[in-house]
Amino acid sequence: MERIKVALEKARKDRESGSQPQAHRPAAPGRAVAKAASTKDISYTQTRTAKASNIAMKKHRILPAYPSGEYADAFKILRTQVLQRLRENDWNVLAVTSPSEDEGKTVTAINLAASIALEIHHTVLLVDANLRQPSIHDYLGIGAAQGLSEYLLDEVDLADLLVHPEGLDHVVLLPGGRPVQNSAELLNSPRMIQLVEELKTRYPERIVVFDLPPVLSAADALAFAPYVDAALLVLEDGKTQQQEAQRAVELLENTNILGTVLNKSEATG
Repeated sequence: MERIKVALEKARKDRESGSQPQAHRPAAPGRAVAKAASTKDISYTQTRTAKASNIAMKKHRILPAYPSGEYADAFKILRTQVLQRLRENDWNVLAVTSPSEDEGKTVTAINLAASIALEIHHTVLLVDANLRQPSIHDYLGIGAAQGLSEYLLDEVDLADLLVHPEGLDHVVLLPGGRPVQNSAELLNSPRMIQLVEELKTRYPERIVVFDLPPVLSAADALAFAPYVDAALLVLEDGKTQQQEAQRAVELLENTNILGTVLNKSEATG
């Protein structure tokens, strides 16, 4: 794992030797500071509610099934670090991805969203943008539903697609919808770009978390990454190879990488 850290540090220094890369999208207007009273006073009268399955959440290690202990504390620390960086830069749209498949990015995206939503100043919109293999609904045990692919292909209204997973307070989910093959083109389409801008500015206190496909397995993450504020890269201890991590960082050179999340680490200090 030490070699991966060295490779990532080298890639970071190489990127910083020039000017800091910026996301390729127009700057949004300044956002107001969120107020706690308006943030948490929420009733889901229009958004559909679906009860999350505790069995599914426990199986996939989703936080509501593990409300305390070292596991929950680790995500609180990650939440604090992420929110500090977002606030420093006036950002609110974050992507979570990984170099390759099955390295824990979806669990990280869900748990980070759930942890951020516990903060008094924030609500979270969690978007399943893994359009070839949408899976967040399975991790939560809420059943498949229409989602982002129907919004992009069939022009279904966004309000008809959003789901509040009961059990994840102050989190709203935009499911992936039906699987599609032309996912990279959809994520780079004008309708998708317009959606990101709308989500970014409609509720200033809301953090939007996109679960993206792995960087090295498809073009999706690279096509979509320029439109988010920043990204987290999830690595798995003992699985992610040095060259995979370094290549992922290089491919995301036009994206602000907040840092890496080391999943399944056995390190004790």
